[in-house]
Amino acid sequence: MSQESKPAAKRPALRRSLFILLLLFILFLALFGGMIVGYVVLGKQSLSEVFQWSTWRHVYDLVFAP
Repeated sequence: MSQESKPAAKRPALRRSLFILLLLFILFLALFGGMIVGYVVLGKQSLSEVFQWSTWRHVYDLVFAP
């Protein structure tokens, strides 16, 4: 008695790669959208300050200050 095993249906590598890229893109948009909403709308600061490194260094220092 021989049993034939059916190969498992595999997702194409291209489709999986595109899904991962799409997921990363959506996460990237959510990150920047959250930064903009939190800093500009709630914090009432200018949009240009959101993308300055000194702003986020200051936030980091406030959160993790000894």
